[in-house]
Amino acid sequence: MDFIADLQIHSSFSRATSKSINFQNLEKYAKIKGLNLLGTGDFQHPNQFEIINRELKEDENGVLWSKTKFPFLLQTEISLIYTQNGKGQRIHHLIFSPNKDVAKQIIDALSKKGRLDYDGRPIFGFNSVELVDMMRSISEDIEIIPAHAWTPHFSLMGEYNQLTKVEDCFKDNTKYIHALETGMSSNPADNWRISSLDKFQLVSFSDAHSMWPWRLGREATVFDFDELSYKNFLKAIRTGQGLRSTIETPTFYGKYHFSGHRNCDVVLSPKESLRLNQTCPKCGNKLIIGVADRIEKLADRLEGYKRENIKPFVSLIPLHELISAVYDIKQLNGKKIWEIYNLLIDKFGNEFNILLNVKEEELRKVIHEKLAKAIIMNREGKLRLKAGFDGVYGGVVLNPGDKIKTQKMLGEF
Repeated sequence: MDFIADLQIHSSFSRATSKSINFQNLEKYAKIKGLNLLGTGDFQHPNQFEIINRELKEDENGVLWSKTKFPFLLQTEISLIYTQNGKGQRIHHLIFSPNKDVAKQIIDALSKKGRLDYDGRPIFGFNSVELVDMMRSISEDIEIIPAHAWTPHFSLMGEYNQLTKVEDCFKDNTKYIHALETGMSSNPADNWRISSLDKFQLVSFSDAHSMWPWRLGREATVFDFDELSYKNFLKAIRTGQGLRSTIETPTFYGKYHFSGHRNCDVVLSPKESLRLNQTCPKCGNKLIIGVADRIEKLADRLEGYKRENIKPFVSLIPLHELISAVYDIKQLNGKKIWEIYNLLIDKFGNEFNILLNVKEEELRKVIHEKLAKAIIMNREGKLRLKAGFDGVYGGVVLNPGDKIKTQKMLGEF
Protein backbone atom coordinates (compact mmCIF):
# COMPACT_ATOMS: atom_id res chain seq x y z
CA MET A 1 0.00 0.00 0.00
CA ASP A 2 1.21 3.49 -0.79
CA PHE A 3 1.64 5.95 2.05
CA ILE A 4 2.08 9.58 1.00
CA ALA A 5 3.89 11.04 3.98
CA ASP A 6 4.78 14.48 5.24
CA LEU A 7 7.14 13.87 8.13
CA GLN A 8 8.44 17.37 8.83
CA ILE A 9 5.70 19.11 10.76
CA HIS A 10 5.80 21.79 13.44
CA SER A 11 3.35 22.25 16.27
CA SER A 12 1.76 25.43 17.56
CA PHE A 13 4.57 25.56 20.13
CA SER A 14 7.15 26.41 17.46
CA ARG A 15 7.92 29.98 16.54
CA ALA A 16 6.19 31.50 13.51
CA THR A 17 3.59 28.76 13.30
CA SER A 18 -0.18 28.82 13.15
CA LYS A 19 -1.87 28.54 16.52
CA SER A 20 -4.51 26.42 14.82
CA ILE A 21 -2.16 23.49 14.26
CA ASN A 22 -3.53 20.53 16.17
CA PHE A 23 -3.97 16.87 15.34
CA GLN A 24 -7.60 17.35 14.34
CA ASN A 25 -6.76 20.07 11.79
CA LEU A 26 -3.67 18.25 10.56
CA GLU A 27 -5.73 15.13 9.91
CA LYS A 28 -8.54 17.10 8.24
CA TYR A 29 -6.29 18.89 5.76
CA ALA A 30 -3.99 15.90 5.24
CA LYS A 31 -6.98 13.96 3.92
CA ILE A 32 -7.98 16.87 1.69
CA LYS A 33 -4.41 17.08 0.39
CA GLY A 34 -4.15 13.34 -0.22
CA LEU A 35 -1.68 12.53 2.56
CA ASN A 36 -2.17 9.44 4.69
CA LEU A 37 0.80 9.62 7.06
CA LEU A 38 2.14 12.56 9.09
CA GLY A 39 4.83 13.36 11.61
CA THR A 40 3.71 14.49 15.04
CA GLY A 41 6.02 17.49 15.09
CA ASP A 42 7.95 18.76 18.12
CA PHE A 43 7.57 15.67 20.32
CA GLN A 44 10.32 16.89 22.66
CA HIS A 45 8.32 19.99 23.67
CA PRO A 46 6.69 19.22 27.05
CA ASN A 47 3.26 20.59 26.06
CA GLN A 48 3.28 18.83 22.69
CA PHE A 49 4.37 15.54 24.25
CA GLU A 50 1.52 15.82 26.75
CA ILE A 51 -0.94 16.31 23.86
CA ILE A 52 0.59 13.37 21.97
CA ASN A 53 0.12 11.12 25.00
CA ARG A 54 -3.44 12.33 25.50
CA GLU A 55 -4.68 12.24 21.89
CA LEU A 56 -2.66 9.60 20.03
CA LYS A 57 -2.70 5.90 20.84
CA GLU A 58 0.45 3.92 20.08
CA ASP A 59 0.25 0.45 18.56
CA GLU A 60 2.78 -2.39 18.77
CA ASN A 61 4.39 -1.22 15.49
CA GLY A 62 5.37 2.22 16.76
CA VAL A 63 2.59 4.00 14.86
CA LEU A 64 0.47 6.56 16.69
CA TRP A 65 -3.22 6.73 15.79
CA SER A 66 -5.77 9.47 16.24
CA LYS A 67 -9.20 8.65 17.61
CA THR A 68 -10.43 8.54 14.01
CA LYS A 69 -7.63 6.18 12.93
CA PHE A 70 -5.22 8.53 11.16
CA PRO A 71 -1.53 7.53 11.58
CA PHE A 72 1.40 9.59 12.83
CA LEU A 73 5.09 8.87 13.47
CA LEU A 74 6.99 10.48 16.34
CA GLN A 75 9.05 13.28 14.78
CA THR A 76 10.74 16.49 15.78
CA GLU A 77 13.30 18.97 14.48
CA ILE A 78 16.11 20.58 16.45
CA SER A 79 18.63 23.29 15.64
CA LEU A 80 22.33 22.88 16.42
CA ILE A 81 24.52 25.98 16.48
CA TYR A 82 28.17 25.33 17.28
CA THR A 83 31.78 25.84 16.22
CA GLN A 84 33.69 23.07 14.48
CA ASN A 85 37.23 23.36 13.14
CA GLY A 86 37.16 27.08 13.84
CA LYS A 87 34.02 27.69 11.75
CA GLY A 88 30.51 28.38 12.96
CA GLN A 89 27.95 25.75 11.99
CA ARG A 90 24.15 26.00 12.00
CA ILE A 91 22.22 22.85 11.10
CA HIS A 92 18.66 21.60 11.51
CA HIS A 93 18.08 17.89 12.02
CA LEU A 94 14.94 15.77 11.94
CA ILE A 95 14.73 13.12 14.65
CA PHE A 96 12.39 10.11 14.52
CA SER A 97 11.61 7.92 17.52
CA PRO A 98 10.43 4.29 17.35
CA ASN A 99 7.98 4.70 20.26
CA LYS A 100 6.92 6.91 23.15
CA ASP A 101 9.28 5.26 25.66
CA VAL A 102 12.29 6.09 23.49
CA ALA A 103 10.88 9.57 22.87
CA LYS A 104 10.79 10.12 26.64
CA GLN A 105 14.47 9.11 26.86
CA ILE A 106 15.30 11.55 24.05
CA ILE A 107 13.48 14.28 25.96
CA ASP A 108 15.43 13.48 29.12
CA ALA A 109 18.75 13.55 27.24
CA LEU A 110 18.03 16.82 25.43
CA SER A 111 16.78 18.48 28.62
CA LYS A 112 20.27 18.09 30.05
CA LYS A 113 21.60 20.17 27.14
CA GLY A 114 19.16 23.06 27.32
CA ARG A 115 15.59 24.22 27.74
CA LEU A 116 12.87 22.43 25.80
CA ASP A 117 9.87 24.56 26.72
CA TYR A 118 10.60 27.86 24.93
CA ASP A 119 10.31 26.66 21.32
CA GLY A 120 9.08 23.58 19.49
CA ARG A 121 12.31 23.64 17.50
CA PRO A 122 14.87 24.18 20.27
CA ILE A 123 18.46 25.35 19.78
CA PHE A 124 21.41 23.52 21.30
CA GLY A 125 25.12 24.27 21.37
CA PHE A 126 26.54 20.78 20.85
CA ASN A 127 27.64 19.37 17.50
CA SER A 128 26.17 16.88 15.05
CA VAL A 129 28.66 14.15 15.92
CA GLU A 130 27.58 14.34 19.55
CA LEU A 131 23.92 14.28 18.50
CA VAL A 132 24.41 10.94 16.75
CA ASP A 133 26.32 9.52 19.72
CA MET A 134 23.61 10.69 22.10
CA MET A 135 20.76 9.21 20.06
CA ARG A 136 22.51 5.89 19.48
CA SER A 137 23.22 5.57 23.20
CA ILE A 138 19.45 5.65 23.69
CA SER A 139 18.38 3.45 20.76
CA GLU A 140 19.88 2.36 17.47
CA ASP A 141 16.37 2.70 15.99
CA ILE A 142 16.36 6.48 16.32
CA GLU A 143 16.80 8.04 12.88
CA ILE A 144 18.43 11.40 12.19
CA ILE A 145 17.89 13.11 8.83
CA PRO A 146 19.49 16.49 8.02
CA ALA A 147 16.62 18.83 7.16
CA HIS A 148 16.31 21.07 4.06
CA ALA A 149 19.89 20.12 3.32
CA TRP A 150 20.77 22.99 0.97
CA THR A 151 19.11 26.16 2.27
CA PRO A 152 21.65 28.94 2.96
CA HIS A 153 21.33 29.52 6.70
CA PHE A 154 20.51 26.38 8.71
CA SER A 155 21.41 23.35 6.65
CA LEU A 156 24.09 20.75 6.23
CA MET A 157 25.23 21.69 2.71
CA GLY A 158 24.15 25.34 2.68
CA GLU A 159 26.27 28.41 2.00
CA TYR A 160 26.72 29.45 5.65
CA ASN A 161 28.41 26.25 6.81
CA GLN A 162 30.73 25.88 3.80
CA LEU A 163 30.76 22.09 4.13
CA THR A 164 31.48 20.18 0.94
CA LYS A 165 30.32 16.70 1.96
CA VAL A 166 28.30 15.03 4.68
CA GLU A 167 31.45 13.63 6.26
CA ASP A 168 32.58 17.19 7.07
CA CYS A 169 29.69 17.41 9.48
CA PHE A 170 29.32 13.92 10.95
CA LYS A 171 32.91 12.60 10.70
CA ASP A 172 32.99 8.86 11.50
CA ASN A 173 29.31 8.96 12.41
CA THR A 174 28.38 9.55 8.78
CA LYS A 175 27.76 5.79 8.53
CA TYR A 176 24.69 6.34 10.71
CA ILE A 177 23.21 8.97 8.40
CA HIS A 178 21.11 7.30 5.71
CA ALA A 179 19.05 10.03 4.08
CA LEU A 180 18.95 13.74 3.29
CA GLU A 181 15.84 15.90 3.08
CA THR A 182 16.15 17.89 -0.14
CA GLY A 183 14.22 21.01 0.88
CA MET A 184 12.13 23.19 -1.38
CA SER A 185 15.00 24.86 -3.21
CA SER A 186 16.61 21.62 -4.40
CA ASN A 187 15.27 18.42 -5.88
CA PRO A 188 16.71 14.91 -6.33
CA ALA A 189 18.17 15.79 -9.74
CA ASP A 190 20.24 18.56 -8.14
CA ASN A 191 21.57 16.11 -5.57
CA TRP A 192 22.43 13.50 -8.22
CA ARG A 193 25.04 15.95 -9.52
CA ILE A 194 27.18 15.47 -6.38
CA SER A 195 28.75 12.02 -6.41
CA SER A 196 29.51 12.00 -2.67
CA LEU A 197 25.75 11.97 -2.01
CA ASP A 198 25.09 8.77 -3.95
CA LYS A 199 25.03 6.67 -0.79
CA PHE A 200 22.13 8.60 0.76
CA GLN A 201 18.41 8.18 0.21
CA LEU A 202 16.64 11.40 -0.76
CA VAL A 203 13.37 12.34 0.92
CA SER A 204 11.17 15.43 0.77
CA PHE A 205 8.90 16.89 3.43
CA SER A 206 7.13 20.20 3.74
CA ASP A 207 8.52 21.81 6.93
CA ALA A 208 4.92 22.88 7.47
CA HIS A 209 4.27 25.76 9.86
CA SER A 210 0.51 25.54 9.32
CA MET A 211 -2.04 22.93 8.34
CA TRP A 212 -3.24 24.74 5.20
CA PRO A 213 -2.95 22.63 2.04
CA TRP A 214 -0.63 25.10 0.30
CA ARG A 215 1.88 24.36 3.07
CA LEU A 216 1.08 20.87 4.39
CA GLY A 217 2.26 18.26 1.91
CA ARG A 218 3.73 20.73 -0.54
CA GLU A 219 6.62 18.26 -0.43
CA ALA A 220 6.09 14.62 0.48
CA THR A 221 7.59 11.14 0.21
CA VAL A 222 5.73 8.12 -1.11
CA PHE A 223 6.39 4.85 0.72
CA ASP A 224 5.20 1.39 -0.32
CA PHE A 225 4.61 -0.76 2.77
CA ASP A 226 2.89 -4.11 3.16
CA GLU A 227 2.22 -2.96 6.71
CA LEU A 228 2.55 0.48 8.25
CA SER A 229 5.18 0.27 10.95
CA TYR A 230 8.12 2.23 12.24
CA LYS A 231 10.31 -0.77 11.34
CA ASN A 232 9.27 -0.54 7.69
CA PHE A 233 9.79 3.23 7.69
CA LEU A 234 13.29 2.69 9.08
CA LYS A 235 14.04 0.05 6.47
CA ALA A 236 12.96 2.38 3.67
CA ILE A 237 15.13 5.23 4.95
CA ARG A 238 18.17 3.03 5.55
CA THR A 239 18.01 0.79 2.47
CA GLY A 240 15.61 2.40 0.02
CA GLN A 241 13.37 -0.68 0.07
CA GLY A 242 9.84 0.64 0.36
CA LEU A 243 10.80 4.19 -0.58
CA ARG A 244 8.98 4.70 -3.87
CA SER A 245 9.23 8.37 -4.92
CA THR A 246 9.00 11.97 -3.81
CA ILE A 247 6.65 14.84 -4.51
CA GLU A 248 8.54 18.11 -4.79
CA THR A 249 7.69 21.72 -5.36
CA PRO A 250 9.55 23.05 -8.40
CA THR A 251 12.90 24.33 -7.17
CA PHE A 252 12.12 27.81 -8.49
CA TYR A 253 9.27 27.97 -5.97
CA GLY A 254 11.63 27.68 -3.00
CA LYS A 255 12.57 30.79 -1.03
CA TYR A 256 16.30 30.38 -1.61
CA HIS A 257 16.71 28.91 -5.07
CA PHE A 258 18.52 31.80 -6.79
CA SER A 259 20.94 34.29 -5.24
CA GLY A 260 19.75 37.81 -4.62
CA HIS A 261 18.86 40.71 -2.35
CA ARG A 262 15.21 41.27 -1.57
CA ASN A 263 15.77 44.88 -0.41
CA CYS A 264 17.48 45.68 -3.70
CA ASP A 265 14.99 43.64 -5.74
CA VAL A 266 17.92 41.78 -7.27
CA VAL A 267 17.64 38.12 -8.24
CA LEU A 268 20.37 36.38 -10.23
CA SER A 269 20.89 32.96 -11.79
CA PRO A 270 24.14 31.13 -10.94
CA LYS A 271 25.71 32.26 -14.20
CA GLU A 272 24.90 35.90 -13.48
CA SER A 273 25.84 35.85 -9.79
CA LEU A 274 29.16 34.10 -10.41
CA ARG A 275 29.96 36.62 -13.14
CA LEU A 276 29.45 39.36 -10.55
CA ASN A 277 31.50 37.47 -7.95
CA GLN A 278 28.25 36.95 -5.97
CA THR A 279 28.07 40.68 -5.28
CA CYS A 280 24.89 42.74 -5.50
CA PRO A 281 25.06 45.11 -8.49
CA LYS A 282 22.97 47.70 -6.60
CA CYS A 283 24.40 47.90 -3.07
CA GLY A 284 27.77 46.21 -3.58
CA ASN A 285 27.31 43.79 -0.67
CA LYS A 286 27.50 40.03 -0.90
CA LEU A 287 24.35 38.39 -2.18
CA ILE A 288 22.35 35.88 -0.15
CA ILE A 289 23.67 32.84 -1.97
CA GLY A 290 20.96 30.57 -3.31
CA VAL A 291 20.85 26.82 -3.55
CA ALA A 292 21.39 26.84 -7.33
CA ASP A 293 24.73 28.61 -6.84
CA ARG A 294 25.73 26.19 -4.11
CA ILE A 295 24.83 23.13 -6.19
CA GLU A 296 26.75 24.52 -9.15
CA LYS A 297 29.82 25.10 -7.01
CA LEU A 298 29.91 21.59 -5.55
CA ALA A 299 28.65 19.56 -8.52
CA ASP A 300 31.09 17.13 -10.11
CA ARG A 301 28.54 15.99 -12.69
CA LEU A 302 26.79 17.84 -15.49
CA GLU A 303 23.19 18.96 -15.23
CA GLY A 304 20.87 16.15 -16.31
CA TYR A 305 22.97 13.33 -14.82
CA LYS A 306 20.92 10.41 -13.44
CA ARG A 307 22.55 8.18 -10.88
CA GLU A 308 21.81 4.45 -10.76
CA ASN A 309 18.79 3.05 -8.94
CA ILE A 310 17.20 6.47 -8.63
CA LYS A 311 13.80 7.06 -7.09
CA PRO A 312 11.48 9.02 -9.40
CA PHE A 313 10.02 12.37 -8.41
CA VAL A 314 7.38 14.78 -9.62
CA SER A 315 7.36 18.57 -9.17
CA LEU A 316 4.04 20.29 -8.43
CA ILE A 317 2.89 23.78 -7.54
CA PRO A 318 0.15 23.53 -4.85
CA LEU A 319 -3.39 23.88 -6.16
CA HIS A 320 -4.11 27.04 -4.17
CA GLU A 321 -1.13 28.68 -5.87
CA LEU A 322 -2.47 27.73 -9.31
CA ILE A 323 -5.91 29.11 -8.58
CA SER A 324 -4.32 32.28 -7.22
CA ALA A 325 -2.26 32.76 -10.39
CA VAL A 326 -5.07 32.04 -12.86
CA TYR A 327 -7.58 34.26 -11.07
CA ASP A 328 -4.96 36.87 -10.14
CA ILE A 329 -5.92 36.73 -6.45
CA LYS A 330 -3.03 37.37 -4.06
CA GLN A 331 -4.60 36.10 -0.82
CA LEU A 332 -4.29 32.30 -0.79
CA ASN A 333 -6.81 32.04 2.02
CA GLY A 334 -9.38 34.14 0.15
CA LYS A 335 -13.03 33.12 -0.16
CA LYS A 336 -12.95 32.87 -3.97
CA ILE A 337 -9.96 30.53 -3.98
CA TRP A 338 -11.54 28.29 -1.36
CA GLU A 339 -14.77 28.11 -3.37
CA ILE A 340 -12.98 26.84 -6.45
CA TYR A 341 -10.68 24.58 -4.44
CA ASN A 342 -13.56 22.98 -2.52
CA LEU A 343 -15.52 22.48 -5.74
CA LEU A 344 -12.62 20.43 -7.10
CA ILE A 345 -12.16 18.49 -3.86
CA ASP A 346 -15.86 17.65 -3.68
CA LYS A 347 -15.72 16.29 -7.22
CA PHE A 348 -12.34 14.53 -7.31
CA GLY A 349 -11.53 13.60 -3.71
CA ASN A 350 -8.17 15.14 -2.87
CA GLU A 351 -5.59 17.57 -4.18
CA PHE A 352 -2.95 15.07 -5.25
CA ASN A 353 -5.52 13.21 -7.32
CA ILE A 354 -6.47 16.49 -9.01
CA LEU A 355 -2.87 17.53 -9.66
CA LEU A 356 -1.63 14.11 -10.79
CA ASN A 357 -4.46 12.08 -12.26
CA VAL A 358 -7.69 13.79 -13.32
CA LYS A 359 -7.93 14.25 -17.10
CA GLU A 360 -8.26 17.72 -18.59
CA GLU A 361 -11.67 17.04 -20.10
CA GLU A 362 -12.98 16.02 -16.69
CA LEU A 363 -11.52 19.14 -15.09
CA ARG A 364 -13.17 21.35 -17.73
CA LYS A 365 -16.58 20.05 -16.70
CA VAL A 366 -16.06 21.56 -13.26
CA ILE A 367 -13.74 24.58 -13.61
CA HIS A 368 -12.77 27.24 -16.15
CA GLU A 369 -10.72 25.88 -19.06
CA LYS A 370 -7.80 28.20 -18.20
CA LEU A 371 -7.45 26.69 -14.74
CA ALA A 372 -7.82 23.18 -16.18
CA LYS A 373 -5.02 23.96 -18.63
CA ALA A 374 -2.81 25.31 -15.82
CA ILE A 375 -3.31 22.11 -13.81
CA ILE A 376 -2.22 19.99 -16.77
CA MET A 377 0.77 22.24 -17.49
CA ASN A 378 1.73 21.96 -13.82
CA ARG A 379 1.56 18.16 -14.07
CA GLU A 380 3.72 18.17 -17.21
CA GLY A 381 6.29 20.63 -15.85
CA LYS A 382 5.46 23.25 -18.47
CA LEU A 383 4.54 26.21 -16.27
CA ARG A 384 6.69 29.30 -16.45
CA LEU A 385 8.00 30.15 -12.98
CA LYS A 386 9.85 33.02 -11.36
CA ALA A 387 12.61 32.01 -8.98
CA GLY A 388 12.52 32.45 -5.23
CA PHE A 389 15.46 34.26 -3.60
CA ASP A 390 16.58 35.72 -0.26
CA GLY A 391 13.54 34.41 1.62
CA VAL A 392 11.00 35.36 -1.07
CA TYR A 393 8.92 32.55 -2.53
CA GLY A 394 8.92 32.03 -6.27
CA GLY A 395 5.67 31.80 -8.17
CA VAL A 396 3.75 31.07 -11.34
CA VAL A 397 4.07 33.50 -14.26
CA LEU A 398 1.14 33.56 -16.67
CA ASN A 399 0.59 35.64 -19.76
CA PRO A 400 -2.32 38.11 -19.38
CA GLY A 401 -4.40 36.01 -21.74
CA ASP A 402 -3.94 32.96 -19.53
CA LYS A 403 -5.62 34.66 -16.58
CA ILE A 404 -9.33 34.98 -15.91
CA LYS A 405 -9.84 38.73 -15.93
CA THR A 406 -13.45 38.84 -14.79
CA GLN A 407 -13.93 36.86 -11.61
CA LYS A 408 -17.25 35.24 -12.45
CA MET A 409 -19.33 33.33 -9.97
CA LEU A 410 -18.80 29.61 -10.12
CA GLY A 411 -22.25 28.96 -11.52
CA GLU A 412 -21.47 31.14 -14.54
CA PHE A 413 -18.65 28.90 -15.83
